[in-house]
Amino acid sequence: MPFVRISLLKTLPSNAKDKISKAVHQSLMNEFNVPPDDYFHVIEELDATQLYYPKNYLNIAHSGNMVYVQITAGSGRSYEQKEKLYASIAGKIAAETPVLINDVIIILIENGGKENWSFGEGKIQNLSHIKTE
Repeated sequence: MPFVRISLLKTLPSNAKDKISKAVHQSLMNEFNVPPDDYFHVIEELDATQLYYPKNYLNIAHSGNMVYVQITAGSGRSYEQKEKLYASIAGKIAAETPVLINDVIIILIENGGKENWSFGEGKIQNLSHIKTE
């Protein structure tokens, strides 16, 4: 039940934006066992003047074609699962779009229980069937 916000440049082609979203979702399915229909993404298109980043951080050079991927998900994944998720997302985006692997920034925000989510009707849904590990 992750929620994904992807912030990127308006100048990226539409098909690249679609591929980025699909790369993130495929990685979430593979590494976090997210079901195929659990697909809630928002793509935020920004002007270059709205994205701030260092040219080099932690010895990682950034070209300026930045993609910020913010994932809000339930807690409970291991360090190894997170490491595999980040590698999968960045690798898929770099392989399928003009975005370099160095320009993919990923932020995972974990929240507590399933009661922190509502998927409609203004209710807390019964999500006991959802695996979180």
